[in-house]
Amino acid sequence: MKRYAYLVFTQPASGLDAEYNRWYSEQHLGDVLRVPGFVSAQRFNLTQGDGPAPAPYLAVYEFESDDVNRTLSSLAERAGTPDMPLSPALDLATVKTFVYEVIGDRKTR
Repeated sequence: MKRYAYLVFTQPASGLDAEYNRWYSEQHLGDVLRVPGFVSAQRFNLTQGDGPAPAPYLAVYEFESDDVNRTLSSLAERAGTPDMPLSPALDLATVKTFVYEVIGDRKTR
């Protein structure tokens, strides 16, 4: 089974930062981890960069799959349902997603 990183760049709707961060951290990460194949989730907040970023927030999910499209379809089918409610604090128009296949082992010191 291959491993993948699913990168999701997002930002809150105007004036809804606190609600967005509460929903994302307390609910959404867990909802995604209930999708078969997803094994980890972590959020990041942009602090600096060399150019414009797609959005100020990044969530990195790891998943394992023999069929990437099936796994992502399963995720998409849940979005906006009771299994994965979407908050109005999320600015859906700005969401950007990318999937990367893992090509090497994670190195740590």
